[in-house]
Amino acid sequence: MTSAPPTTQSLVQFETRHIMPIPENERTGTVRSLFAIWVGINMLPLTVVTGAIATGAFGLSIGWSIVAILTGNLIGAFGAALHASQGPHLGVPQMLQARAQFGFYGGSLLAFVALLMFLGFFASILVVAKDSLLAVFPDLPPAAVIIVFAVVGIAIAVYGYDLLRKAMAFLSVIIAVVVVVAMVMLWFQPSVTQANPEAGFTISGFFGMLAIGVVWQLAYAPYVSDYSRYLPKDTGPKQAFWATYLGLVLSSVFVMILGVLLGAADPANPLGAMGALLGVFGTMGLLIFAFSAAMINAAELYSGVMCALTTVNSTFAKIIVTTRTRVITTLVCGAIATMGALAGESDFVTMFQNFVTILLYVLIPWSAINLADYFIVRKGDYAVAELFQRDGGRYGRWNAVGLSTYAVGILVQIPFMVTPMYTGPLAEPLGFVDIAWILGFIVSGAVYLLLTRMFPTAEPVGAREPVATAASAERR
Repeated sequence: MTSAPPTTQSLVQFETRHIMPIPENERTGTVRSLFAIWVGINMLPLTVVTGAIATGAFGLSIGWSIVAILTGNLIGAFGAALHASQGPHLGVPQMLQARAQFGFYGGSLLAFVALLMFLGFFASILVVAKDSLLAVFPDLPPAAVIIVFAVVGIAIAVYGYDLLRKAMAFLSVIIAVVVVVAMVMLWFQPSVTQANPEAGFTISGFFGMLAIGVVWQLAYAPYVSDYSRYLPKDTGPKQAFWATYLGLVLSSVFVMILGVLLGAADPANPLGAMGALLGVFGTMGLLIFAFSAAMINAAELYSGVMCALTTVNSTFAKIIVTTRTRVITTLVCGAIATMGALAGESDFVTMFQNFVTILLYVLIPWSAINLADYFIVRKGDYAVAELFQRDGGRYGRWNAVGLSTYAVGILVQIPFMVTPMYTGPLAEPLGFVDIAWILGFIVSGAVYLLLTRMFPTAEPVGAREPVATAASAERR
């Protein structure tokens, strides 16, 4: 009698596809699982803390905070979901596809920028998850908590995509219940809804929170295709778009609104307010947030590793990217981000606000260039196999058009920037309303379209099936 394969093999698959394209016969993702990933990934205490900035740092009323959060997330998620729609068609990680706009080596620069972002978010989530647990058990050693949570996230990221998506699908349901119940309980407490009668509307505060909502969503843009690439090609871009868009908006807005309420009660310690105001349920919610954050955080590290492998593949010709390389890179990146969390956890709120602000400025030009190239210039017509050629194939080693446009996109934002570290000379005449990211997006997209017409490169690729060719290059 033939013995059945081990149950664990059928339940969760260890990932063997790193940055290589996912062949059609291995695309096990579904629209439902993609939606669950993006719902689950926002069910974090970091999302709560981000929402609390509206009523805390910006001093907005609860109503105006919700409007700013909703508007910013609706705008930012639209861009992120457009990037996600590329995954089923190309089958490659999001930042590897940047080689088509910036060249084989130029794309690695953008991948490295995204890597720093992912490591920053991994560290940030560790710090806030630690705060959630310490709000319940204040005598625990903070460093030990951070390290334990880091080990959990690293272990899941090592296992790969399949465990990630299944863990997030499970956790998203549990945390969604916690968030909804907590919001209802807080809404009927005068100590929350009437905590700051002087709060209201300010232009700088409203647009500042709106910008945070935008960047929160655009921060997902560099890795949305890391997950949508597992959808079968015939699933189509529309399904990938809507699964990503709805998942991101619904989860982000609801969890940030919880943060708005907690921030109104205690701007300095919104997570502590949850335990203080909601009693046993608040304590239970903090514990669920803490341990789920450690697991969901694996998604940040997983995509950071995809960026690291893209950079390594471009920079070191002798290093062959294999499953072993992915595992080692995961351990190294996880260790670096954990050390960052240990070093910066004492002044987290200030550091995080600076981080997300700078992140907005560096992501905007890349997003505009990628979307313009994919939907207008090439209309999704790429030679995927040539993205892996060391000479860049038709995309070249360095793409002057893409790189110069990116530089213009950064420079045009500088006079209008509003950050704690630097304020542009044109920000004050505008009442310190941050419009730099709007100009950065519009100018980057327009300049890229103009330059691609002035300096046309290769002819359209034409219909082909490049995935099998690229995928056969290596799988170990």
